[in-house]
Amino acid sequence: MSGNDTVLKFNAVSFEHSPIAPILHEVNFVLRRGAKMTLMGQNGAGKSTIFGLITGMYKPDSGSITVVPKVTIATAPQVIPRDKLECSVREFFQACFSETVYDIDPRIDAVLEVVNLHAPHDKKIGEFSGGQQARLLLASALIQDPDILLLDEPTNNLDKAGIAHLTEFLKKYRKTCLVISHDADFLNAFTHGVLYLDVHTHVVEQYDGNYHDVVKEISARIEKENRKNAQLQKTIQEKKDKANFFAHKGGQMRSVAKRMRDLAEDLEGEVVSVRKEDKTIRPFEIPVQKDIPSEVLTINSLQVIKNNKPKIKKVHMVLHRRKHLQLIGPNGIGKSTLLESLARIQHSGVDDSGASHKITSGVVIGYYRQDFSTLNFSETPFEALMNAMDEKDEKLMRSVAAGFLINRDMIHTKIGNLSEGQKGLVAFAQLVLLRPGLLILDEPTNHINFRHLPIIASALDKYEGAMIIVSHVPDFIAQVRIDQVLDLEK
Repeated sequence: MSGNDTVLKFNAVSFEHSPIAPILHEVNFVLRRGAKMTLMGQNGAGKSTIFGLITGMYKPDSGSITVVPKVTIATAPQVIPRDKLECSVREFFQACFSETVYDIDPRIDAVLEVVNLHAPHDKKIGEFSGGQQARLLLASALIQDPDILLLDEPTNNLDKAGIAHLTEFLKKYRKTCLVISHDADFLNAFTHGVLYLDVHTHVVEQYDGNYHDVVKEISARIEKENRKNAQLQKTIQEKKDKANFFAHKGGQMRSVAKRMRDLAEDLEGEVVSVRKEDKTIRPFEIPVQKDIPSEVLTINSLQVIKNNKPKIKKVHMVLHRRKHLQLIGPNGIGKSTLLESLARIQHSGVDDSGASHKITSGVVIGYYRQDFSTLNFSETPFEALMNAMDEKDEKLMRSVAAGFLINRDMIHTKIGNLSEGQKGLVAFAQLVLLRPGLLILDEPTNHINFRHLPIIASALDKYEGAMIIVSHVPDFIAQVRIDQVLDLEK
């Protein structure tokens, strides 16, 4: 494409949330009309901040962001804001426009058809499942028919059918699209290039090709630069050794020693700044509560939702110690509702829907919720992790936190100011310190850097307590021991 096809340009853009939290340093990149690009980078690198700069939520500290006149931009964020959960579907979509849209209902129906969701317009947003909310977020961007579409982790919470539907839509999409995602197969299906935000240098590198192509290119470059650096370091050390040797000779040899030191300094200037690979969390285990009984959970009935209508179904399912249960079923059938009900009522009773279950008294529940609402966003990770421990042990807490890449700056930052991926790591660290007897996990891969997922899967696979898990990521589930499956659709 020619230079005239540029619709958006970052020119030497620098930005920081605070002096200790730099995000971008003199970043340059362009988006061209019709391009479909991936924005990659480690959790907390600032990918969502780049979206905020593009939409005007943030202003650069220096440099400029140029958008072609009359180009419209819309974004589908990672999660629905909490203040929108009480809105009706109609109110939610009307809020996408600065002026009242009088034909909003047919527009809503058309865009919901695109995302394969059928919903009453007066239903509250908070009543939808996580997967359905993900489709609503996408639809809220599409209804604006933007020239530049920004999607932040659009496959989170989507089931297999939802991801396939979204993939086909984006393949046919004619306008510019920039996507943040850790789903390699999804990205490879439709993207043309990658913008890589380096969390250490705060620079964006632009690559052509799909996700796999770019990962190979980056790995090859790093290997080449490491070899070059190794040779330079060897030569530098030789010059320094010679400098030390001649310096001890005294007299005219001191000038030779100085030349050797100068040569060593010149060579050190040629050492290539190689990007540090994205760090992964340390291998970990989730300790189990002591003396948990054989029978941990009994479900006698549960609520399922079909065609937007709830129905109580009788089941008899017992979950024993050391057994792992997977809940399956399409988006919206009631998986998250069941998990929330178990965590809320905890030990026994009938929930608001009439479903009945019993968790053996005294069992400690560790609940990983997909929207991280089990975390107190006004607390810091330091406070949240200390509060998770029965016996306070700051040394142990800090060791666990470090294993989840919660560094000394992040540990005293309010959880609400962390990226979604960082919130996920805090939630996992909290589970480790809680020592639960029953793990309840609702989409534990959402927002998490793909490099961490095998380590998390290994920890869950080895967990010796009872576990219930919901996940729409087959590759992840394949790495976790599953003893029982409960299909809510059957």
